[in-house]
Amino acid sequence: MKAEDTITINLTGKTAFADFMVVSTGRSNRQVGAIADRVVDDLREAGVADVRIEGTPLCDWVLIDAGDVVVHVFRPEVRAFYNLEKMWAGPAPKVPASSPPAALLPGASLPAASIQGPAPEQQLN
Repeated sequence: MKAEDTITINLTGKTAFADFMVVSTGRSNRQVGAIADRVVDDLREAGVADVRIEGTPLCDWVLIDAGDVVVHVFRPEVRAFYNLEKMWAGPAPKVPASSPPAALLPGASLPAASIQGPAPEQQLN
């Protein structure tokens, strides 16, 4: 079981609900559910007590709210449809791939891309 295309988005200064967003993909509903279960188990082992989970019955998109970090695990088609990376990308500082939020996901030993968004001249008004 491996999470794929894992990225970390720095939300500092963009929203009050979290500091980081981790977005990842599982190839099937079963894999999305298994990845989400593993993330929740790892968060609890790390001492994060108040973890909230949404989307587990269908496992097309599972949201894990761990306070300062929000984790989204998608099936590929659902991730492409909602495109959270584009919505939240912007002029926030880059987050190194080795940052703790991305490291919480199984298979995160693969490089996780950081999202910085387009240059100011490329942004849409």
